Amino acid sequence: VQFVESGGGLVEPGGSLTLSCVASGFPFSGYGVFWYRQGPGKERELVAEISSDGRYRKYADSVKGRFTISRDNSKNMVYLRMNSLKVEDTAVYLCYVRYNVSDHWGQGTQVTVSS
Repeated sequence: VQFVESGGGLVEPGGSLTLSCVASGFPFSGYGVFWYRQGPGKERELVAEISSDGRYRKYADSVKGRFTISRDNSKNMVYLRMNSLKVEDTAVYLCYVRYNVSDHWGQGTQVTVSS
């Protein structure tokens, strides 16, 4: 199982970014996928999740109304559109799936929100 995240970078408060995650090594269209983040000195936290068919989505309260998770099963891709970014959104953002009774994480992409 492999995830490769991209799209992170430096953005000013109030700005937007779209993160991408390409998956391989498991039957992607059959599994829910998650975006997590880990900020400096903080524990890893769940940001958003999406069901295998994309119909069910759930968000952390801290990002609800600002972030949107989506997926394209034809491309084995999952996305995280982030609007109205805040300094506290600064973190490494990672993809996650539980497959074959094991946890699988990507390497992550750094998002820094700063003026």
